[in-house]
Amino acid sequence: VIEWRRDIHQNPELSNRETRTAKKVATYLRDLDMEVETGVSKTGVVGTLEGGKPGPVIALRADMDALPVKERVDVPFASTDSSMYNGEKVPVMHACGHDTHVAMLMGAAEILASMREELPGTVKFLFQPAEEGAPKGERGGADVMVEEGALSDPDVDAVFGIHINSQTEVGTIRYRPGPIMAASDVFRINVTGEQTHGSTPWDGVDPIVTASQIVNNLQTIVSRQSELTKEPAVVSVGKIEGGVRNNIIPESARMVGTIRTLDTAMQRDIHDRIRRVATSTAEGMGAEVNVEIDRGYPVTKNDPSLTETLKPTLERVADSLVKTDPITGAEDFSYFARRVPGLYVFVGGMPPDMDPEDAPSHHTPDFFIDESGMQYGVRAYAQIATDYLSAHAE
Repeated sequence: VIEWRRDIHQNPELSNRETRTAKKVATYLRDLDMEVETGVSKTGVVGTLEGGKPGPVIALRADMDALPVKERVDVPFASTDSSMYNGEKVPVMHACGHDTHVAMLMGAAEILASMREELPGTVKFLFQPAEEGAPKGERGGADVMVEEGALSDPDVDAVFGIHINSQTEVGTIRYRPGPIMAASDVFRINVTGEQTHGSTPWDGVDPIVTASQIVNNLQTIVSRQSELTKEPAVVSVGKIEGGVRNNIIPESARMVGTIRTLDTAMQRDIHDRIRRVATSTAEGMGAEVNVEIDRGYPVTKNDPSLTETLKPTLERVADSLVKTDPITGAEDFSYFARRVPGLYVFVGGMPPDMDPEDAPSHHTPDFFIDESGMQYGVRAYAQIATDYLSAHAE
């Protein structure tokens, strides 16, 4: 598993470009005498292991894509690769641990294949591209895999996913029934004023001041208008731009931001409030505004019954099982878990002697995983599969 991980880490591939990784996975699954389908959602791989006894069908999922990040970690297998991304040449690094996910699921596939005759049911192995998001103008990821039949023929009864975490100690597994990761939406607000000379602002309508007011007022949606005792939420403006030089008040200004919610009703409410706040603020300044909100990944929800049923399994696998708080990051495993009952957990990849405050976070150049943590992921995948199939055998 470590060798697989290092090879994949040294040869990272961006979303919808995971051809080498997919070929490695497909070749290995065929060597294990599985039925293998390739090209699912462009570069995804689905392996099917039919057990020797009748029973349910489950799916185990791992994502494969890397990120446009330049690696700074001093290891012999560090990435030096680069690739084209949205028209630019960028460095590429497995800065979120998807290399470990692929290797762990390959390891679990070997274990389960060796038990084929005793397995009461079927296991589908979903190696998914583009969890980090497809490039501009493309689609990809879990939702496309679902559309293309990854959870059917045979129909899947439950789906399971694992994410390694660089700030959770090796041996620890974090779980949570219900919402565990947030929905992620993007909002774009375009403000149109009236251009004028910077020395005579009264002759125009200033879109930059208006946009600034909107940014401030948006922050009251969570802090003053949302009932945070129910569910947390985040509204953040990540980019604002407008103008061309110091003495011209421009005609327009633009901003883009992210919305994170863990509840569908709150998600709808915040969308409505963003539109209302932006519109009323602009009207008060004499400007016009256009608001667009693009829905991203849905909330990742762990099925409460499934979580409770498999809690003893996780306790056997982990040195420490911890019920975690919800996470405002997003994950497209949610598309699988919307179709069938799902369970998504976090496996520790932080060295035992490291303080979480000092551990580099995901999506950074210094992201690092203690490879000894991968054994817990392999065991979790395999044990979840055998325990679920045995408990639901015909």
